[in-house]
Amino acid sequence: MSNAVPPSVIFLVVAAGRGLRAGGDRPKQYRDLAGRSVLTRTLAGLLGAHPDLRAVCVIHPDDRDLYDHAVAGLAAPLRERLGAPVHGSATRAGSVRNGLEALARDGGPDIVLVHDAARPFVSPLLVDRAIAAAVDFGAAVPGTPVTDTLKAVDADGVIRATPDRASLRAVQTPQAFRFDVLLDAHRRAAAANRDDFTDDGAVVEWTGRSVRVFDGEAGNMKLTTPEDFAAAERRLQAARETRSGLGYDVHAFGAGDHVMLGGVRIAHDRGVDAHSDGDVVLHALTDAVLGTIADGDIGSHFPPSDPQWRGASSDRFLAHAVARLAARGGRLVNCDVTIVCEAPKVGPHRDAMRDRIAAICGIGTDRVAIKATTSERMGFTGRREGLAAQALVTVTLPAEAE
Repeated sequence: MSNAVPPSVIFLVVAAGRGLRAGGDRPKQYRDLAGRSVLTRTLAGLLGAHPDLRAVCVIHPDDRDLYDHAVAGLAAPLRERLGAPVHGSATRAGSVRNGLEALARDGGPDIVLVHDAARPFVSPLLVDRAIAAAVDFGAAVPGTPVTDTLKAVDADGVIRATPDRASLRAVQTPQAFRFDVLLDAHRRAAAANRDDFTDDGAVVEWTGRSVRVFDGEAGNMKLTTPEDFAAAERRLQAARETRSGLGYDVHAFGAGDHVMLGGVRIAHDRGVDAHSDGDVVLHALTDAVLGTIADGDIGSHFPPSDPQWRGASSDRFLAHAVARLAARGGRLVNCDVTIVCEAPKVGPHRDAMRDRIAAICGIGTDRVAIKATTSERMGFTGRREGLAAQALVTVTLPAEAE
C-alpha cells in the first residue's frame, strides 16, 4: 500500500459463525491451523498489511474465551490495534450490522473492509487493492474468474440454464466500502426485514447502488470443510526454506536524557537525533526482517518525510515487518543483535530488551540474543558521538514463496 492511507480504515472481521461443516470441537475460526488458530492467522495478515490499519471482530456471545486466546497469539503492537469485540447475530447480515453500528457509535471510519475470519491467507497486495477500490468506487468486492462450467438447476436436479462463465466471478473478502454507504445499506435492509444476504456486496446491490469487482486471489481460500482444513495444513506444512536478513542502523547523539534500545528506555546524559524514537536496535531488526522477504527497507514503509512517524515508537515498525513476514507464511526463528557504543552500558538492560523484542515478535525470549561491544575508542562511536546496531535474523518460509 502506498503511504497515502485514507484517514481511517477499519477491518470488520466476521467471526460469529458456528462453522459446523468444518468439523472439530470448536467453531472453525478458532481451530488450530499449523500451530496457530485460524483467527490469529487472519488478524496477523490483515493488520500486517499496513501499520495504520485497525480491526474489530464480531464474535458469538459464547466465544469470548476462545477469542481472547486467539488474540493473545498476536504480537503486542498488533493487539493494540484491535478494538473491543462486538457480539454478533443469528445471521451474517445481522452480525455485520451489529459491527457497523458499534463503529458508528465511535464516529465510524472512512473506509470499512469486511472480511471473513475463516480466510487466513489474505495478502497485503489484496488489502491494497481493496482500499484503493473503496476509495475509487465506494463499494467493491474481490472476485476471481470461474473456471468450471456452471449449471442452473431446478429442485429436481434438471438443468435449466448454462450461464456464460466469462461474465461470472467467484466473490471473496475483504469487501470494501465507504463506511456511510455500507451502514446505510444495512440499515435499509434491516428496516425491510431483509436479513438473508450472504455477502455485503449483495446488500449494497439491493439498494440500487453499483458495486465494482476488483481482482481477488486464488490463494485467498475460505475454510469451510474438513477438506479445506487439510489443504490449508498441507499449504502451511509444505517444504520450507530458511532465509537470513541483515539490518544495520546508526544514530548520532543529541539533546535529551535517555535513549531507546530494544524497546527499553535507558537513562543517559544524551538523547539521539532521529525522526522516530531513534531505537537503533528495533530499526536494525526491522530492516533485517524485511530483508528476508525482499520487501524494501524501513524507510520505504515509514518515510522520514512523513510527519506521522515523528517521535513514533519503533515497536510499531518491527511488528509491521514481522506481520509482513507472517502474511507470506513465514516464521521468525531467531534474532541476533550487536550494539556498538561506549555508553550507556547495555548489560544491565539486556534481559529487559530480550523480553521486549520477544513480545513484539511473538517468539520466545530464548530466540533473542543481545550482545554489546565498544569500538575501542575509534570512530564516531568511540568518540561517543552516537551509537549503532547490527541485527541478523533467521526465518523460515514456504518454498512456494520464492
